[in-house]
Amino acid sequence: MLNAEETANLLLSSSILLASLLDRIIGDPPGWIHPVVVMGWCISKLQRITERHLSHQQALRWAGLGITIGLVGGSLLFGQVIEGVARWAVAQNSWTTKFMGVALLTTALASALAGRSLEQAVNTVLMSLPKPPNDDVRPARQALAWIVGRDTRALNGEQILRACAETSSENAVDGLFAPLFWMWVGALLWMINSELPGPLALAWAFKASSTLDSMLGYRRGKLRWLGTAGARLDDLMTWLPCRLVMVSLPMVSHPFWRWAHLIHAAETDGRFDPSPNAGRSEAIYAHCTGIKMGGANKYGTKWVDKPVLAGQYLCPDHTKIKDLQRLSQRLLQLWIVVCTAVILMVLSMKSAFQ
Repeated sequence: MLNAEETANLLLSSSILLASLLDRIIGDPPGWIHPVVVMGWCISKLQRITERHLSHQQALRWAGLGITIGLVGGSLLFGQVIEGVARWAVAQNSWTTKFMGVALLTTALASALAGRSLEQAVNTVLMSLPKPPNDDVRPARQALAWIVGRDTRALNGEQILRACAETSSENAVDGLFAPLFWMWVGALLWMINSELPGPLALAWAFKASSTLDSMLGYRRGKLRWLGTAGARLDDLMTWLPCRLVMVSLPMVSHPFWRWAHLIHAAETDGRFDPSPNAGRSEAIYAHCTGIKMGGANKYGTKWVDKPVLAGQYLCPDHTKIKDLQRLSQRLLQLWIVVCTAVILMVLSMKSAFQ
């Protein structure tokens, strides 16, 4: 029999499932104040102030560390405040108040998931791209520029499709599975002690590190030193979720006897990418979907040669990108089933030993 605290933990942990469903159905409603937008505004302000007053490499590194600690720590603490409000509401006798607490936490958690919004953004590019691709790809280039960091102005139709596949696979980890992983870690921490940071605190801490990396993690100018701390933290917080995606994606895409081969192939290709996570994210999706990714990309005025992934296959087309998106949906279902089972098992074991 669950006690009051365990019942509250179970109700609040169910918000993760509801948040996944909410993100899948509606994504990010336009016009809402999104936490990532607030994080981005704070980073921009702090970056301008820092770059105006500091120029020494070591000073910039320390300033970047301070920005990282402040933003990530502040996001974590603010998440804990909302969790505290939700926990208070769930502890009340009124079922209306309990519902309000779960709804508050669900909405906040959904803001940390970007699965639906990423899919919509990629689909916008695909709809803007003629079938088959012809010379008039300017609308697709413009739509693509909103979701990738590379220079899109000279891309042809095939290169646009490759960019869609690469951003879909890399951001499936960054925007969906990594924050979901930290939510479940927070739910498990609550099983140990309800005063510890929970799903929202850890998910928002991850989103803060990810936003820092996307805005300051470029190796150019003063960002070469200012963005070091944020980039390293993002690599660290994404490391395990990325490997879990590598291990689990073949389970929803191929027969079990190909599991080890697909993981080995993805590791072999992806390890040569400068990022410890991005190359592996793209590589496992490339091998599981059967498409070729990687190659030269232009960032600003600089060309970057990235390793070719799953080079034995053809470049992606519309159908393959849709297959890739469906794989992410199937993997999300697997993660939800497994993580829910783990939470229920931990709760039952804890209750049995009391």
